[in-house]
Amino acid sequence: MEPGLIWLLAGVALLGAEMLLPGFYLLWVGVAAIGTGLLLLVTSLGFGAAVAAFLTFLAAGIGMSVEARRRRGPAMRLNAPEAGLAGRMATVIAVEGSALRVRVGDSDWPARVPRGAAVPEVGAAVRVDGVDGMVLVVVPG
Repeated sequence: MEPGLIWLLAGVALLGAEMLLPGFYLLWVGVAAIGTGLLLLVTSLGFGAAVAAFLTFLAAGIGMSVEARRRRGPAMRLNAPEAGLAGRMATVIAVEGSALRVRVGDSDWPARVPRGAAVPEVGAAVRVDGVDGMVLVVVPG
């Protein structure tokens, strides 16, 4: 079997394994192997040159991925004020002592009021003042 076909088959197998395993660990290795296989099908490189081409393709893929991630900026945290929950209006749907459950849009969230604030009744409109982990801090709206 030709070395180029072996590289291609290895690359396809790695991409198949990537679909079964979470993360991007095998993606760039598989793409680099396919690139090396295609290069070997059109040229007659030796084993050392093929390995060097593979490593070059691998480094380029990882470098492009890192650069794209850097340009995208930091990932927005879920349930953080910058995620768009702070300032939104909610409706109280359950009250158990000082613990609340509120509905914001189509989602239900655990909530609490700031220390010293009165606990609203079920059905009351409240405004999300902040986020404390997974709990919304709400004030009467």
